[in-house]
Amino acid sequence: MFTGIITGIGQITDIKPKGDGLHLRVELSSSEAHFLDDVVLGDSIALQGACMTVTDKTANSFGFDVSRESLNKTVGLDQLGSVNLEKALRFNDRLGGHLVSGHVDGVGEVTHFAALANDAYGSWLLKIAAPIDLAPYLAYKGSIVVNGVSLTVNLVEDEASACVVSINIIPHTLQHTTLGNLQVGSAVNLEVDLIARYLARMLEVKER
Repeated sequence: MFTGIITGIGQITDIKPKGDGLHLRVELSSSEAHFLDDVVLGDSIALQGACMTVTDKTANSFGFDVSRESLNKTVGLDQLGSVNLEKALRFNDRLGGHLVSGHVDGVGEVTHFAALANDAYGSWLLKIAAPIDLAPYLAYKGSIVVNGVSLTVNLVEDEASACVVSINIIPHTLQHTTLGNLQVGSAVNLEVDLIARYLARMLEVKER
C-alpha cells in the first residue's frame, strides 16, 4: 500500500529486454540518494503510480522487472526519463494522501494544463480525460492518483467517450513531482480511490 505522497524523483537510465518484459534501472541524484537508505531487495516501490519490486540495488540506484502485462496497462515505464517514487506504506506511517494500492486502473490524457489566471498562489489547472469506465469512481472532492501523486478532484464532467476531471496543482506539487513536465496530450497513469472501488463492487453485487 501507498499514500500518493511522492518522496523521491529518479531517472530511468537503462532499459533491457527480459523475458516478455523489461528490466529497468532507476538512478537517484546525490541529493536524492538517501531515499534508498532503508530499501532492501524485495521491497515495493511505486514508480509513476505502478507498484514494482526491487530486484537489485546500489548506493544510488535500483533495478526492477516490468512484466508485459504492466507495460500494456501503464505509461512511462518503457522509456528513459524522470519518474515519481514512493516507498510502500508502513503501518506506523502518517497517511498524508489517501490509501493507494499501486495498481493502475487506466491511462488518461491531459487535455488542459496551464497556470490559473489571477491566482496569487501560483496554482495550475490540470484537466484529464479518463477512460469512461472509470467514471463511476470519480467524484467531486474525491481522490485520484495521477502518475503516483494523490490529488483531489475539483470538477467532474461526463462526456460521451471520457470522464474529464479538473484538478488544481499547487506550486509545491509541481516542484517536487514530475507533474510539472506534463503538457496537453501527455498520457498519465490513473488509479481511482480504493474505497470507491469497493463500494461500487458491493452495490453491484447487492443489485443482483
